[in-house]
Amino acid sequence: MTVTLYHNPKCSTSRKALELLRERRIEPTVVEYLKTGWDAETLNRLARGTGGGLKGLLRKKEAKAAELLAAEADEATILAAMIESPILVERPIAETPKGAAIGRPVEAVLGVL
Repeated sequence: MTVTLYHNPKCSTSRKALELLRERRIEPTVVEYLKTGWDAETLNRLARGTGGGLKGLLRKKEAKAAELLAAEADEATILAAMIESPILVERPIAETPKGAAIGRPVEAVLGVL
């Protein structure tokens, strides 16, 4: 099974998700999205895969994310903000052919295996 982990190596939860997958002998394709950035196609696919839409992918701890939610920003505005500032996307996110899951809690990534 192909597993992609959208990962921030500076995030302890993201590192735990990677470790959890490797403990199960799964070597995911690791995408360090802060380096690569995001594109609309990937973000929309992940939003559908998690079932939470783009708002569900927002990292609520980020001030800009809170501003977007408070302003009741539309999906296009949220998408543009995520592409401009990749840090706005919650992490880690595991993606497989079964769907996608945000690793909060970290064990949630196992739900798409």
